[in-house]
Amino acid sequence: MLQSDSDVVLEARSSSSLAIKRRTRSAGRATQNPQNSSQIQPFPRWARFTAAGGAGNAMFFAGAGIAHLDQLLRAGEGGAEPAFAGCLRQRLALKAAATCAAMARLREDEAALRDAEHLAAFDAAPTPGGRLHRLWRLFATRQGPMDARFLRVAADCLDLPPDIDCEALAGLVRARSTAGNPLDSAAHVSAASLHILDEAPHIDAEIFALWLADLVLAQRLRWAAPLPLLATTIAHPSMRNVTGRRPRPSDLDWSSSVASAMARAAQESYALAAELSRRSHMLLSVAPKLRAKKAARVVDLLLADDCVSAPGAATSAGLSDRATRRLFDRLMALGAVRELSGRANFRLYGL
Repeated sequence: MLQSDSDVVLEARSSSSLAIKRRTRSAGRATQNPQNSSQIQPFPRWARFTAAGGAGNAMFFAGAGIAHLDQLLRAGEGGAEPAFAGCLRQRLALKAAATCAAMARLREDEAALRDAEHLAAFDAAPTPGGRLHRLWRLFATRQGPMDARFLRVAADCLDLPPDIDCEALAGLVRARSTAGNPLDSAAHVSAASLHILDEAPHIDAEIFALWLADLVLAQRLRWAAPLPLLATTIAHPSMRNVTGRRPRPSDLDWSSSVASAMARAAQESYALAAELSRRSHMLLSVAPKLRAKKAARVVDLLLADDCVSAPGAATSAGLSDRATRRLFDRLMALGAVRELSGRANFRLYGL
């Protein structure tokens, strides 16, 4: 028996049916009157990252990119996050996990990580790559304070030693989450955390440091939840030095590397958000045409995650497998969702 989505996914934050109906009505009005549509504007040319110019140049472009992301994450009604924010986080989590898996010399790519998360058996132990994926998915699925207990859950995703001082890590995060330059705070915490993580395997400590950087950045900017950013671009070929070595938190010029990586990540994430905005608008505009009972719950799941499987949607929404598959076929025919696996069986659907 296949698990359509993990327990983590089933616990993911989702809007109520009333909220979905409100978004659906809003999308319908926007469709009737294009002037009311809150389309994301293209990323401005002046803010597009270029590696030339040194650390100051990178800091400028990182600040510009993050400012645009910040505005995007407050673009919902009343300054709330847009409907697709959950999907954005989880798609970035998949990219971050694939990058970290490559850094750890694991063979799992994005497609394999997707399958492991959404199609694994209920009693299947997560693979090393799957644990990395769970680490980054925590940003969207974990509710409550991001304290020492939360950091222990994250450390367990990497199977870090049980004696890691999560209280010290939490104190480090708190100290840099309320003041100072957000990028400098992210760089400082990720570098300083290595001293607390000195008993962990080197690559695991490095990955956890990248995760902490995104956590601190989000808390400093008062985002509802962090976005996986730094790990998505830190291994990009343009980030390597003259010897071909990727940046590491232990480097003396780590702050400059963080600025460059964040500048690229912010621009790429903004482009992804613009695409997801269009797709979510389409999904919400066709939602009133869906006749299946509890279709609003399936719409909610699609907005909250990178993808869902038919069995997982059926379990969560209380639909039969047949009704769920017919619903996804209808959504695909309307151009509201895509099939992401490229397979005839064990299919995965998403924005």
